[in-house]
Amino acid sequence: MSPERDDREPTELIYLPEPSWAPLLLAGGLAAVAATCFIWWPYGVIGAIVALFALWAWIRESRQTFGRLPRRQRLTSAVLPALPLQRPDRPPR
Repeated sequence: MSPERDDREPTELIYLPEPSWAPLLLAGGLAAVAATCFIWWPYGVIGAIVALFALWAWIRESRQTFGRLPRRQRLTSAVLPALPLQRPDRPPR
């Protein structure tokens, strides 16, 4: 490493969602609904209730997380060109 480090604050941040049980519960509920083709029908009803609750909880949690995100980020990186650059020695296609 070089002795001179550039320890500036990052200008663009990545926000990850928090861990959640909702996807697992949703998958389990949907599996129970699908399993009613082969087993007793009340399992499907219970699975549907669990799946609907998990979907509701997941959407609510995602909306709250999205609401906490900053609306704008300070960008200091270069803007990428919209068209690819071509070498001057090659004719355009």
